[in-house]
Amino acid sequence: MDLDIQCEEMDPSRWAELLSTMKSCKSIRLDDCNLSSSNCKDLSSIINTNPSLTELKLNNNELGDAGIEYLCKGLLTPSCSLQKLWLQNCNLTSASCETLRSVLSAQPSLTELHVGDNKLGTAGVKVLCQGLMNPNCKLQKLQLEYCELTADIVEALNAALQTKPTLKELSLSNNTLGDTAVKQLCRGLVEASCNLELLHLENCGITSDSCRDISAVLSNKSSLIDLSVGDNKIGDSGLALLCQGLLHPNCKIQKLWLWDCDLTSASCKDLSRVLSTKETLLEVSLIDNNLRDSGMEMLCQALKDPKANLQELWIRECGLTTACCKAVSSVLSVNKHLKVLHIGENKLGDAGVELLCEGLLHPNCNIHSLWLGNCDLTAACCATLATLMVAKPCLTELDLSYNTLEDEGVRKLCEAVRNPNCKLQQLILYDIFWSSEVDDELRALEESKPEVKIIS
Repeated sequence: MDLDIQCEEMDPSRWAELLSTMKSCKSIRLDDCNLSSSNCKDLSSIINTNPSLTELKLNNNELGDAGIEYLCKGLLTPSCSLQKLWLQNCNLTSASCETLRSVLSAQPSLTELHVGDNKLGTAGVKVLCQGLMNPNCKLQKLQLEYCELTADIVEALNAALQTKPTLKELSLSNNTLGDTAVKQLCRGLVEASCNLELLHLENCGITSDSCRDISAVLSNKSSLIDLSVGDNKIGDSGLALLCQGLLHPNCKIQKLWLWDCDLTSASCKDLSRVLSTKETLLEVSLIDNNLRDSGMEMLCQALKDPKANLQELWIRECGLTTACCKAVSSVLSVNKHLKVLHIGENKLGDAGVELLCEGLLHPNCNIHSLWLGNCDLTAACCATLATLMVAKPCLTELDLSYNTLEDEGVRKLCEAVRNPNCKLQQLILYDIFWSSEVDDELRALEESKPEVKIIS
């Protein structure tokens, strides 16, 4: 049995009720439940007495260092079989790291530790790394986002990587590392015997100077399938260096996030080569890069290549207009693999969406999720969108937020949802203004077709 509760205040009677339930749970989630250190005493007892418990999520609770000390008493008992522990944003400091180190050293069942958004600091994580280096530690996933780490942490991380071949995922996003530290980390990764699958370095102060070293990791670690360097100013020159590693035969990348990396249309030539030749690549995010129509047209040419297997493309806020929509439409009409297209926050206009729908309506198109929020759309394109909703049963999610659809447009969408052939599960309509009459129609529609969630 699983217990999954979020955003609920715990009064004593409710907590006592849940404690009896927890005794037989395999997974417990209590995120945002206003828990404190006193609740951790009870949870420690549950960990100790429930050997079937393998997952515990306590994110966004004020547990504090005292709470973790209580919790770890349960984690250190021989009967504990916990595999996955989430403690994100729990008001922890470096003082908790010694307690967590002892758990890592003594508890081989633990394979995932998520302690992001806590002020652990470099000194605290150095202590955690000592636990990682213990032969008993079998950790596979370590998440350290927003932990106030600096460049000084890399030496300890590299030492741990050298001794920990089990480690598969390492997230260091939103820490002030800088190029020198990232270069040092990458050299350590190339030398280490670990088979890293995920490396997240978003907002780590990276520039093009680090990209040759990141590229070397891509070339040497065929295990690496998920790389995120978003929110770093790597620019076109940095992207060109990354592409050298991405194009290497050893590279088996599947997910690549390059959002807000100061890329322009100049990067799209290199990216096009990756898209058309790297058959393993399934997901790319280029959100908030100034690619413009000329860059998008290059990417579209690559996506029409038979070797392109991309399933998800995120290109929100990329400076696109109606002018590139014919090229995108041509991709949709030939590429059977693409399932998710997030192209919102671009000035596509009604004419652009009409063009997109030509490709979306093609029998080859298998789009499941389509995001067109804030695209300068009006009611004029809603009849075509309604046709799409009815004609494509594969379409399960549609986002049209922040567009001036008004009553006329929303009514056309509602009519499509009522059609038995429409298989939409989620219609997202944030910040769209309609009359009280249309609001009543939407509520009635949700009641008559509960499988459709209308989010507004």
